[in-house]
Amino acid sequence: MMPRLARDSVLNLLGQGAPFLAALFAVPLLIRGLGTDRFGVLTLAWMVIGYFSLFDLGLGRALTQLVAEQLGEGGETHAPPLVWTALALMFALGLLGTVVTSLISPWMVYSVLKIPESLQRESVQSFFLLAAAIPIVVVTTGLAGILSAFQRFGVLNAIRAPMGIYSFLAPLAILPFSQSLLLVTAVLVIGRLVACGAHLMACLPVMPRLRAVAPQAAAVRSLFHFGAWMTVTNVVGPLMMYLDRFVIGATLTVAAVAYYATPYEMVTKLLIVPGAILGVLFPAFAASYRQDHDRMVRLFVRGTKYIALPLFPVTLVIIAFAHEGLQWWLGVEFARHSAPVLQCLAIGVFINSLAQLSATLVQGVGRPDLSAKLHLLELPFYLLGLWWAIHNYGVVGAALAWSGRVAVDGILLFWLSSRLLQDSALLRRLAAGLLAALGALVLPVLVAAPVPRAATVLLVMIAFVSSAWFVVLAEDERASLKGRLGRVWVRLRYEPLW
Repeated sequence: MMPRLARDSVLNLLGQGAPFLAALFAVPLLIRGLGTDRFGVLTLAWMVIGYFSLFDLGLGRALTQLVAEQLGEGGETHAPPLVWTALALMFALGLLGTVVTSLISPWMVYSVLKIPESLQRESVQSFFLLAAAIPIVVVTTGLAGILSAFQRFGVLNAIRAPMGIYSFLAPLAILPFSQSLLLVTAVLVIGRLVACGAHLMACLPVMPRLRAVAPQAAAVRSLFHFGAWMTVTNVVGPLMMYLDRFVIGATLTVAAVAYYATPYEMVTKLLIVPGAILGVLFPAFAASYRQDHDRMVRLFVRGTKYIALPLFPVTLVIIAFAHEGLQWWLGVEFARHSAPVLQCLAIGVFINSLAQLSATLVQGVGRPDLSAKLHLLELPFYLLGLWWAIHNYGVVGAALAWSGRVAVDGILLFWLSSRLLQDSALLRRLAAGLLAALGALVLPVLVAAPVPRAATVLLVMIAFVSSAWFVVLAEDERASLKGRLGRVWVRLRYEPLW
């Protein structure tokens, strides 16, 4: 089972990593072609498309959990009516989201966000078009959840990767003909419609009985029983992830949104690593919670290793060379505004990556109420801290507030995980490792000159590799890794490259 989980995680990583490469290529060209203000509005459009899933009221995650649980118990008799019931409810809720978003869009554009007057009309029109796409996006979330429950990650990523690439390259393809935000938004919406159809076609072979089964009112109760608390998480969680941009746009300028959102969008792409792994672990946690507690503990430990080990060196390099990298990629002006933001956010993303594992465990075992209550508790404190930090420190303050919030969230989620896993000693060891990693990540920030900073990074890397090999990895994991590396070396040495 573990090799299959590793394989599926790699598939998820490839599926989510391809759009990141497209973004590296497209973002500088989009900034130059659209201008900073228009690009700031486009980042808000990308954010709104990502946030639309809140209108499913937790039904998408509930659908994955319930279907995976049924499969874990050896049957799927009740799954098809459950699926159609969930999709019908999600579509209806998506229509409600269309109405709500359409009503508040003019107020947001004209009264809240500091969008230049010349861009306000096309911004409103773009937000109206995005509102019309909400039912499509919400239903797609449910269809993707079905494929996840059946662990069909190859098919899921065969759809996800092209659609993610399209989201960045399609607006770029419009630039030779027009700078219209409305036209750019239209191509994004068309992509979402195609993605929805592709997910539906992929689900039918996986669950053939979907062709003949209709929604059933009896399934509503089980969906909302799990989904009610997931609703809170789906609304409050993404709100705390994305609200900073709206506060920046309302308090500072829409150009400041671009200075914040660009490093944010880039560094949060690191979340594809935990996302790839957790997409596999969520149905596995749901299936093993009642049948095999020891397996659930093993999954959690390995998930922690698979997330932390690849992310640490990447995060270290980003923090150490944030200014140089941004200057090379986007120019001196962007680097001056955005480098400190990137460094703060990189630390927060590393913490959040591990915290998401605990959140997935909590939700996978059927206790979404725990993470939802945490988010409700955190929200007012975060809003006050965010407003104060932006007013006093600008976009850097927003980054500090975001990273501080995810740090608190991570501590509380780790504590919940120790209760569910019934292994407080394990969580203490993980917490000690995380504190050591955070201390090492901060070291390069304390060194101003480039050459000593590079030397510091090298020393930290040596210590990291030694600790990972001799302390973190178990004996069987070291043996497996040596075997894989040996096979790669043999191929490189004896097989022709062309």
